[in-house]
Amino acid sequence: QVQLRESGPGLVKASQTLSLTCTVSGGSISSGAWTWIRQPPGKGLEWMGLIAADGRTYYSSSLKSQTSISRDTSRSQFSLQLTSVTPEDTGVYYCARAAQGSYDYWGQGTQVTVSS
Repeated sequence: QVQLRESGPGLVKASQTLSLTCTVSGGSISSGAWTWIRQPPGKGLEWMGLIAADGRTYYSSSLKSQTSISRDTSRSQFSLQLTSVTPEDTGVYYCARAAQGSYDYWGQGTQVTVSS
């Protein structure tokens, strides 16, 4: 059973960089597409980007200038960095595995609040 768990600070100050890590167990991150998704309060899910099995990264066009996704296969982790955050980046951040057009495994989500 693949399990994902997000970790990182719950509170970040505006203009700083948000860094989150997703730890994967029960599966290899060398296969599959590992994704970051967020949900602002009162809004729907927003796809942020992913790192593919070959290490290539893909980002939302609206977040591309702020977002970086990387991985550490030795630790079975992949990470998100979001620079220059504002209070509008507040929300629940999820990591998930994309497979065959859907997401088959999700983390439980981690709340991030950006203070002004």
